[in-house]
Amino acid sequence: MNNEERRLADILHRITPEPPRRVTVEQVAYRLVSEPSGPRLGRQTRRGREPRPRRGGLSRAFAPALAAAAVVVVAGASAGIAVLANSHHNPPSASGGTPASSSVSSAPVSSSPSQTSSPEPTTPVTGVAVGPWDAQLINHQTLNQLSLDSADGSLYAYGTGTLDRIDPATGAIVATARYTPPLPNPPVIVGNTVWVVWSNSGGNVVLHGYDAQTLAQTASVLVPATGPVSTVADGILTSGPNGHLYVAAGVTVVEVNPATGQIIQRIYLTAGTASSAAVSPDGSTLYVGVGSSASFKLLVYNLAANNTVEGSSSLTSGGAGGDLVATSGGVWGITGSGMSEWTWFAPHGDLSRAVRVGGGGGGGFVSAPSYSGGVVWVGGTRTLTCASPANGQALATADVPADHGVAELFTSPVVAGDHAYSLYVNNQSQQSGLVRMTPPAACSGLSS
Repeated sequence: MNNEERRLADILHRITPEPPRRVTVEQVAYRLVSEPSGPRLGRQTRRGREPRPRRGGLSRAFAPALAAAAVVVVAGASAGIAVLANSHHNPPSASGGTPASSSVSSAPVSSSPSQTSSPEPTTPVTGVAVGPWDAQLINHQTLNQLSLDSADGSLYAYGTGTLDRIDPATGAIVATARYTPPLPNPPVIVGNTVWVVWSNSGGNVVLHGYDAQTLAQTASVLVPATGPVSTVADGILTSGPNGHLYVAAGVTVVEVNPATGQIIQRIYLTAGTASSAAVSPDGSTLYVGVGSSASFKLLVYNLAANNTVEGSSSLTSGGAGGDLVATSGGVWGITGSGMSEWTWFAPHGDLSRAVRVGGGGGGGFVSAPSYSGGVVWVGGTRTLTCASPANGQALATADVPADHGVAELFTSPVVAGDHAYSLYVNNQSQQSGLVRMTPPAACSGLSS
């Protein structure tokens, strides 16, 4: 090309410049990680503190890999903008502001569906070495203690910031909703709705209901407390055979119709603030725990006789208690903390006759009772026991082994089909998740 042709080409380029290039998400991501002065995505402050600056700089050799990771962040941020734009038009659920003296709860209201997930691929089944009752790890997700329940062929548990529905056949999480429990309380399934405690503070308890299959939110119920709610609450939400919910709320236990959200009645306590509640399988008896960090009292009310008080007793040792489970013969609960936590059974709600069941927990692990498949299950770090709901006697017990001296946890078993399922933690091998077991016939509930 001669000089005249070059000048002509330059003139034409100035008159018709090339169209602007499209900037891709990948290019933006690469700029974010390669420019030290650029903004940092995904960093959040915690408890009001500013994030501390990192020492040193990022190596150029890691820029391509970080760029790929940043693509996910940028794409996620774009999706988050859409979510925020959508949620801006949906008012948040009430968590305060209603006077504690109010006696009318908010009725369930329609809500935008909670975030659900597609079925996860089946995780490999892993045998638990020397585990009780042929235990097999079928789900490797981290699940919260005191959160497992079962209904209509599904398992429900709390993950990390989620409420999950789990397929017991595969261990796969088939639906999930955003949820962080404010206190220990397993989900309560009534009909086609899974109920959880959304908040428990000041003078209010807020409940959320989710569709049992999709985990889309379907209801929100505000339960005003009478007086401040308990600061040591453990198991404040339960249900009765009439399909109603019972909520420990201040100096009362509130019976709520979940279909309408209306308060049916308030049972006023004779002493203290309610920290836990349980209703007998026949609906005749209400057990209420009144706890503090150092003591525990159990109140017994006859619901069939105009809520008359039938008993009041206290634990003479062990400190705080809670997580009540009612059966035909009485009530179960836990006491202790830290390195020593154990389950007790109180015949007809009399703590002076309470007996210890199971080996207990320790090291921050709980030994909580669960009532499923016609028997009561008591797990922990020492033994796994199924017991009679009528008299508290152990029907079968298996040892929980220690892995090279480090305790393993099997807790809160529930029954689905022909198997029992338990939450499992092994700090030695860094394994946790959901375990499937085949208990002996004695644990079938037929003999109790």
